[in-house]
Amino acid sequence: MNVLTIDTATPAVTAGVVRRDEDGTVHTLAERVTVDARAHAEQLSPNVLGAVSDAGITVADLGAVVVGCGPGPFTGLRVGMASAAAFGHALGVPVHGVCSLDAIGIHTEGDVLVVTDARRREVYWARYRDGIRVDGPAVNAPADVAAVLQSSVAAVAGSPDHAALFDLPRLEVVYPTPAGLVRAVTDWGDPQPLVPLYLRRPDAKPAVPKPSVAVRK
Repeated sequence: MNVLTIDTATPAVTAGVVRRDEDGTVHTLAERVTVDARAHAEQLSPNVLGAVSDAGITVADLGAVVVGCGPGPFTGLRVGMASAAAFGHALGVPVHGVCSLDAIGIHTEGDVLVVTDARRREVYWARYRDGIRVDGPAVNAPADVAAVLQSSVAAVAGSPDHAALFDLPRLEVVYPTPAGLVRAVTDWGDPQPLVPLYLRRPDAKPAVPKPSVAVRK
């Protein structure tokens, strides 16, 4: 089965095509990545179409869509999830949502911390043991994460700038990968509704209407 993958939970606007064999083995056929935190809306569709073309297939050959559901900033995450839902609806194929941190952590071995940029001087994080998530996802200041994990973690993966905040060996895997997204799907049966992992309220707040003032004539 050919699977379209999408992730916009980080500054990397990622689209890929992965072939998943019946035994669960995955093969990345194509990947398009643009690292630009402000270009999710502009770059995602070109990256999707480019990845499909690079894989030597057409969209009619896709059997499923897998999308990273965060944690991530509100605007970027919404672009990826809405696009994945639209592709799934148009093609009549199931859409599976996964934790974007899992698509990084699943490539690791041992006890590993995965972090991505949560802005506001905080990080999104989760802890993995041999590729399986055992804690998180959550959002905290780096110092608070270090205090919780203490010395039990052997390495850190994810955003290079934020991984550097931890006194740990750094792994090469930085962003969610197409193969990681597909491997993170635990149930290929009927997909569950897509639920974004914002972990906190969006920065934008609705305007509060001002009370009307009566004008005397």
